[in-house]
Amino acid sequence: MSRLGRRLGDKLEHFLGLAGFDRAPWVAVGMALGISAWFGLPNRAEWLALIALCLGMALMAWGFMSAMGRWPHLRMAIVAMALALAGGCGLVWVKSALVGTPPLSYPTVAPLIGTVLERTEQPAEGRVRLQLAVRDPHTGRPIRVEIKLPVGAGDQAGGDRADLAEGAVVRLRARLMPPEPPRLPGARDAAREAWFSGISAVGSAIGPVEVVAPPRGIKMWAWARHALAGHVRVRVPGSAGGIAATLVSGNRGGIAQADQQVMRDAGLTHLLAISGLHVSAVVAGAYFLAFRLLGLWPWFALRRRVPVMATLAGAGGGVAYTLLTGMHLPTVRACVGALLVLGAMLAGRSPLSMRLLAVAAFAVMLLWPEEVIGPSFQMSFGSVIAIIALHSAAPVHAFLAPRAESGWRRVGRHLAVLLLAGMVIDLALMPVSLFHFHRAGAYGAAANLIAIPLVTFVAMPAIAVGLVLDVVGAGAPAWWVVARSLEGLLGVTHWITSQPGAVSQFSAMGGGVYGLFIGGMLWLGLWQSPQLGRTRFWGLAPVLVATVLLASLRAPDLLITADGRNVGIADAQAGSGGQLLLLRMGRSSYNRDNFREMTGLTGEVAPLDNWPGARCNHDFCAVELVRGGRKWRLLIARGDAVAPYPEMARACASVDIVVSPRTLYGPCEPALLTADKALLARSGALALDLEQRRVVAVADTEGEHPWWRAGHHLPAQDEDDSASPDGLSGPLLPGAAAESAGPLIAPLR
Repeated sequence: MSRLGRRLGDKLEHFLGLAGFDRAPWVAVGMALGISAWFGLPNRAEWLALIALCLGMALMAWGFMSAMGRWPHLRMAIVAMALALAGGCGLVWVKSALVGTPPLSYPTVAPLIGTVLERTEQPAEGRVRLQLAVRDPHTGRPIRVEIKLPVGAGDQAGGDRADLAEGAVVRLRARLMPPEPPRLPGARDAAREAWFSGISAVGSAIGPVEVVAPPRGIKMWAWARHALAGHVRVRVPGSAGGIAATLVSGNRGGIAQADQQVMRDAGLTHLLAISGLHVSAVVAGAYFLAFRLLGLWPWFALRRRVPVMATLAGAGGGVAYTLLTGMHLPTVRACVGALLVLGAMLAGRSPLSMRLLAVAAFAVMLLWPEEVIGPSFQMSFGSVIAIIALHSAAPVHAFLAPRAESGWRRVGRHLAVLLLAGMVIDLALMPVSLFHFHRAGAYGAAANLIAIPLVTFVAMPAIAVGLVLDVVGAGAPAWWVVARSLEGLLGVTHWITSQPGAVSQFSAMGGGVYGLFIGGMLWLGLWQSPQLGRTRFWGLAPVLVATVLLASLRAPDLLITADGRNVGIADAQAGSGGQLLLLRMGRSSYNRDNFREMTGLTGEVAPLDNWPGARCNHDFCAVELVRGGRKWRLLIARGDAVAPYPEMARACASVDIVVSPRTLYGPCEPALLTADKALLARSGALALDLEQRRVVAVADTEGEHPWWRAGHHLPAQDEDDSASPDGLSGPLLPGAAAESAGPLIAPLR
């Protein structure tokens, strides 16, 4: 080995020796990185190559460094990280193969007979979701489907009824669709989520739903969950009642979408997902109540260890709350963390440590490795890492140290640290929010400073008191407190998000930029040993680089949906916030919101045919865009009509890009791209950056993952692609030759 190699090895060995116990949590990071790599790499050859490379590196490091007789810390670090990477990649691959559920082959309308597995009420949206165990209408295999039913539509219209409970056997006719992949590149991947959750199809009922057999017995936890949520919504109306029902049952279907959005923008989404805050409040409440009550019993207090029994009572309260709220993954994850904290307290160990957090992360990844790439996992563990890193910092530790002072000064110091913790958590989670939701709130620290005490110390205790007092019909005062506190929470949230600059919105962030953010913040948070000095601040370098890259992000110029029926054009120069032009506006805002999120534009959304740069008739739109110092010509089909072959060939030859929901047979050779049904079936939705001459397809990120099947993401079409072409309703672009565009940087698969 060269002298430079030995010097580098000596420096790394010295650094790892100083780090001490700070090395352990990085093994959990390595496992999470291996899981993320499986999702990021496109095919099984690369998955196998990664696993083989990691195993070979572990063997080489163990053999070579053992033979040299030096660098024990470095040897163990390389071996542990390599095995964690390989183990994470292999773990999620195995789980995908074992539990993954193939989607429905194609959209269909079919009669179904099945058992209700889960019922989710969504009164704010006027519907109920039922998960049913049925037979695949195509193959007869047992599958799980999710069906939407309207509330108040009546039995004959396929509406909801009280007897459609868990365990009931029902007969209905339903319209079923396979879970859809991302509508646009970078959007939510419902197909991947459904693959791991066991859902093969989603749809809605057509006509009446008949109950063939009522539920056998009472599903205690499900019955209690629905009964409590319904009771709370009756006592507290509106979105405030929906939040209260969420705190009791975990079902946030009673909260209006607008209120959910402003809470997300204010950084309060964690209040709507039963997770660490709620489970911790229940565990702490059960612990405190048991400690006080058992302490009042002299016989028990003299013969048993009251703290131990109170800890067990807290654990029981947390487990019962998890079962009551439906055992959703964030709740289970929070319960596992709470149980580990209680175990550490019983063992006399510090409950606030990175090592304990790493154990909790390992437990979650072993059971649900697919959650690593989701926002819930990243936000939960990211916020706890930020809290532990902040409180372990020497200045904060000294600021919170006990001292002789008045009670008000002590409370003031803790409030100051609470505000600082909120700011640190906001900064830590902002990249996560921007990556997954493409928007983030700027005033989350102030909102959380008000919301967390209001929910933890006012709303949740008042809900518990109200439920207890309702047994004797005396809960009205408690429910008044609940209503006023949660209405006040919503009022403050709306006011905060209405302030200038309260919400930042960006176009889809790339995985490389996001990786720099996460890597830098993990380096800042996980190295805590005082012997390391300022080494932890090296993590600021990748964060600063990622911030610069984030500021330079630009919206894609052109977005094309997977069926070719809608096209979005980003006009970032059109006034404040830019303008988004859509081929089809649609009656629902859902599609418009997807386009707006992916572009990051906050300006108006307008129809394409009203834009001065577009000339549209009934069948086609001819569009001219100026990007990167040149003019781009687009021909976009508005429907299923096609032109006679000679006329279509001349039109294609005069443009750079053609978009059509049909397969274009015959000669059609634009300068750059023909995005017709045949290509979109293989590629999925497309995002085009004309200035950089780059195309991003959904298929590029899906690769050979089993939930992606080319062509299966397209909705059913009634047209006959082989039909004779009909005429146009008006002229296309002039026949001038298009400029040469050159090759695409990222060719389509």
